[in-house]
Amino acid sequence: MPTTPHTEEHFTASHTVRDIVIGTSDGLTVPFALAAGLSGAVDSRGIIVTAGVAEIAAGSIAMGLGGYLAARGDAEHYENERRREQWEVDNKPEVEAQEVRDVFLSYGLTKQEAEPIVKALSQRPKDWIDFMMRFELGLEAPEPTRARNSAATIAVSYIVGGLVPLAPYIFMGSAHAAFGVSVGVTLAALGVFGFIKGHFTGTQPARGALQTVLIGGVAAAAAYGLARAIGQ
Repeated sequence: MPTTPHTEEHFTASHTVRDIVIGTSDGLTVPFALAAGLSGAVDSRGIIVTAGVAEIAAGSIAMGLGGYLAARGDAEHYENERRREQWEVDNKPEVEAQEVRDVFLSYGLTKQEAEPIVKALSQRPKDWIDFMMRFELGLEAPEPTRARNSAATIAVSYIVGGLVPLAPYIFMGSAHAAFGVSVGVTLAALGVFGFIKGHFTGTQPARGALQTVLIGGVAAAAAYGLARAIGQ
């Protein structure tokens, strides 16, 4: 009797996808709010473009540096915890062996079923430490280039996102006309971005699109309204 192969369709968001989401979402939202706020205060393309470019440059550097430091912190934390596990395996093997038993017992195995696995791991120190890092501490070994790649991905994503609301001011002759186009283009971009993010992260794409549009729209509207109120 023919059978249909079972295909796993789970999606695990990679670090790269997470970095793109972080950079793009902030890149779309912050410069959009800035441009909208300046549009409510001044009628000058030059000022808006200059401030927008400066914000994108500063924001991309700050976000990229933040991503780098976060990834470096994760790597240092992993190495510190691994050294601690190495010391415990070398100096307190019985305690560590009991911790392995406890892990398997928590999954429903009996002590008799877990004992051969504990014995096998105790004869393979590296695998023993790997097991404890993952199942006791919930830590995965970071990629060696993680910090550098994270910084670059977040920074580039921020720049790409930030240029969307700023582009109408660059290419159009009137700041007033550019404001309307910027609002429409950026809200559309936020909707598309939220839809795609929802699709890849397993949430409802339409809900993701609505959330990103609302967040970006509220931020821009608040900045515009505040600038108008102060300018009057």
